[in-house]
Amino acid sequence: MKNTTRTMSLDLQTLGRNRVSIPHGNARILRIALMSLMIPALVAGCSLPRGAALQSEVLRGTDDETSHVQVIAITRETLPDIQEWPIAHPELRHRWMTTGASATARIIRAGDLVSLSVWDSQPDSLLTTGEQRNVNMQNIPVSASGQVFIPYVGELRIAGMTAEQARREVQQRMSSIVPDGQVQLSVAPGSRNTIDVVTGVARPGRVELPEVSPTILSILAETGGISSSLRNPLVRLNRAGEAYAIPASELFENPANDIQLRGGDRVLVEEDNRTFIALGAAGSEQVVYFEREEITALDALSTIGGLSDTRADLRGVMVMREYPERMVSQTGNAPRKQQVIFTFDLTSADGLFAAQRFTIQPGDVVLATESSAPLLTQVVNIFRGVRSATN
Repeated sequence: MKNTTRTMSLDLQTLGRNRVSIPHGNARILRIALMSLMIPALVAGCSLPRGAALQSEVLRGTDDETSHVQVIAITRETLPDIQEWPIAHPELRHRWMTTGASATARIIRAGDLVSLSVWDSQPDSLLTTGEQRNVNMQNIPVSASGQVFIPYVGELRIAGMTAEQARREVQQRMSSIVPDGQVQLSVAPGSRNTIDVVTGVARPGRVELPEVSPTILSILAETGGISSSLRNPLVRLNRAGEAYAIPASELFENPANDIQLRGGDRVLVEEDNRTFIALGAAGSEQVVYFEREEITALDALSTIGGLSDTRADLRGVMVMREYPERMVSQTGNAPRKQQVIFTFDLTSADGLFAAQRFTIQPGDVVLATESSAPLLTQVVNIFRGVRSATN
C-alpha cells in the first residue's frame, strides 16, 4: 500500500512540475480514473484487519456431497432432534444411587479387631476363678476369611455380622462351656471399616466408620467440607470396584442423594475441568471452563463477554463439534458426519430461543464470524482517502 501511494504522489508531482493545463471537466474525469485504478491496488496491497472469518468462508464447500462437514441451522423446529443425539464425549458425572433405607449398623469386616469379655458366676467355671468372675480377650483380629479364634470354641465366622449379631453368636457357641455366661463384644474398625476422603476437602484423610453408617454429607462435613475454591465441584465415590459420580450441587439439592457410606468407600471431590473454546468476533478468545453443570449457547456468549458490536455477524454464530466415528449414523437421531457445524441466527426470536436451549458440550468451539459491514466501511474510508489525495 505504501508503494502504491508513493507512486501516486510522484505522478502528481510530475504533473505539477510540467504545469499541464487540463480543463476543469477533464480534470474531474482524470481524478475518477485515477481513483478507479488505485482502489483495487490499495485493497490488493493492504491486508485489512480482521479478527475472524466470514460465515461464507467457513461454510464454503460444505454443501458439496463429498464434504466431511454437516451443517445444521438450529431453530426451535430442528432443536428437539438434536437434543436426542448422543453426547460426543460423555463423562461419568451423573451415575449415583439414592437412599431409601434407614440407617444401618456397621458390619464386621476382615481386619477388624474384636474384644470379648465373658462373665460367669459359677464356682466351677472353666473360664473364670473365684476371685476373677470375668475373662477378657482383647484385640482378636478378624482374619482374611472373616473368622476369629476363641478358646474352647475354635474358629468362628463373624464377618458380615453386626456387633450385636456376633455377640449373640459367640454366646450361643459358648453356652456348652459356660451355660450361665454372659458375653460382651466390641469391635475396633480395621482398614476395611474406614472411609478414605482423598481430595477436595479441608482435611482429607481416613475416617473410622462409626457404629451406625454415616451419610456422605456427614463425612464431608467431618472432614471440613468441600473446598470453596473448587469450580463446580464433582463428588466421586469408589465402592467395591464400581465408580459413581454426582455434581455437588445436585448432592446438596436432593436429600435422596445423601447416601450411607460403607467400610472401604473412597470419596474424592474434584474440580470441573470441562472446557470449550471461544473464537472470533467475541469479547474474548480463550479456553473457557464450565462454571456450572450445563451451559447453553447464549450462556457461552455471555461468559466470553458477548459479541463485538462493530464486528460480529449476528446471523453467523456457530458451534463446531466433532463426534467419534462410532456415533455417526445415517438413520435415527444421530450425526450424519463426524464434523458438525451448528449455526444460529440471533437476529430472530426463533434463533434466540433455540440458542437459549442448545447445550454446549465439552470440546465445542464457539465461533462468532465476522460481519462484512466493517470491511465495506474500511474500503469506503480508503476510497475517501484516495479521493482526498487526488484532489
